[in-house]
Order: sequence, then structure tokens, then C-alpha cells
Amino acid sequence: MTDQVMDTNAVEGGERKEQESWGSFLWFCAKLVLAVLIFRTFLFSFFTIPSESMLPGLQTGDYLIAAKWPYGYNENSLPLGIPGPRDRVFGSLPTRGDVVVFKHPVDGTEYVKRAIGLPGDTIAMRNGVLVINGEMVPKRKIADFLMPVSANTRCHPRGQLMRYPSGNEACRYSRFEETLPGGKKIQVLDFGATIQDDFGPVVVPEGQVFMMGDNRDNSMDSRFPAVPGGGVGLVDQNALVARASVVLFSTDGSAEWLFPWTWFTAARWDRIGHGI
Repeated sequence: MTDQVMDTNAVEGGERKEQESWGSFLWFCAKLVLAVLIFRTFLFSFFTIPSESMLPGLQTGDYLIAAKWPYGYNENSLPLGIPGPRDRVFGSLPTRGDVVVFKHPVDGTEYVKRAIGLPGDTIAMRNGVLVINGEMVPKRKIADFLMPVSANTRCHPRGQLMRYPSGNEACRYSRFEETLPGGKKIQVLDFGATIQDDFGPVVVPEGQVFMMGDNRDNSMDSRFPAVPGGGVGLVDQNALVARASVVLFSTDGSAEWLFPWTWFTAARWDRIGHGI
């Protein structure tokens, strides 16, 4: 009889420990989900660069981390479709020169461009030179930009395709340095004469931002009317999502899931940690 009681107690004790173990595991999972949700909602989020409109600074296949708090919070900055206020809480406009993640005014797709014009600014382009408030932005030629050709990066027809002795191909683009009002220096690409080279002038209204791609002749930005999959027009402050901060990872697009070693050979290791 005593042995039977002891066996029963042992079984009950084992079941209790198993229940406690499951309870601890579920509580850990709940805390983990909560921590990730807070991280994604209030601190940082992650974005992928799908095009070459921000060359030379950002390349197709870059994975970015972007800070959410600089521009405040609203429904556009919240993850997973979480409902939120339409107008921004603790909101502020970008600083000129910020690389900004925002939602397309028409189709809601996330875009990444550079904030060039702030409310009250007059923006224009003249023969490929940016003009802000009537002043031509200083622009000087620097060393050409060489972009390796890969599975996710092709040479634009206005670039110069070249081949290294190893047989690898790269595309050569003319690169320039601009000095924005306030002293921030940015690098841009220029393909020569294109329809984008002459624009405006346009005055940026209150609460809106004029966005441009650094690849000036290969970017559908605020120089073009907002249409799905195309230009973005002037971007409302409520459409802002986050400020791009750093490249966490980058791939040339050649990786295949069935061949794990390609996950490493496809990585652009020199891009990891690249500041924006």
C-alpha cells in the first residue's frame, strides 16, 4: 500500500513538473513575442532594397535596419497591420539628406528615397543640377562607381559594361558629390542628359517632403506624379515609416535554398555594417 502511494505521488509530481515546464516555456514565448512586437513597433524595423534607384549608397539586395522613433508613430509605422492613429504621434519631419522609408501615397508600397525638400523649400532641376531655394547645389565629379554585375544587378544601358581579368563583369557609372544646404555631402550617379534633368520649380507644402533617389536618372521619385508602381509625388509626413540606419546584410541574389553553401558565397561581406 505504501509503495502504491509513493508511486502515485511520483506520477503526480512528474505531471506537475511537466505542466510547470510547459507553463514556463509558454511564458517565455509570450515574453519573446512581446519583446519583438515592442522592438518592431517603437524601435527598429527591417527593409530590403529591391531596385537600383539609391545607387551608389544602397544596392539591390541590401537588408536595412531603420529607426522608427525619429519621425514619430502612426498607422503607417506600425507592423503587421496593427491599427493606429492616422496622424503622427511625437512626429517630426526628416532632416534634409536623411534616407527615408515611406509608404507610396497611392498603393502603400514601401519606398526608400532621400529627403531633399522640406516644407517651404523651392525645388528644381536645371541641366542635371539640383536647385534648392534658387541656389544651385554644388556638384563635383569624383571617381567613377563600379557596380559588380550579379544575379540581382544588371548594367543599365546608360552605364559602361567592363570586364575584369578574372572574367567578372562590372558596370561603370559617372559619380558626383553634392553638398546640400547645411553641409551634408551625398554621392549621386548621373547618366548624362535625360528627361529628369529639368524639373520645376515646385514649392513644398506644409507637412510634406520632396524625395529623390541618389541614382538621379534612374529613380521614380517626387519629380513624377504619384502613380502605382511609379512616381511618388510629394510625400505626406503621415506616410513616413522610418529613417534608414545601417546595412545589416547584403546578397548578390545568387543564393539557392537547396544549396546552403551559396548562402555564404552570395553574401556581399563588405556591405555588412555599411552606414547610411
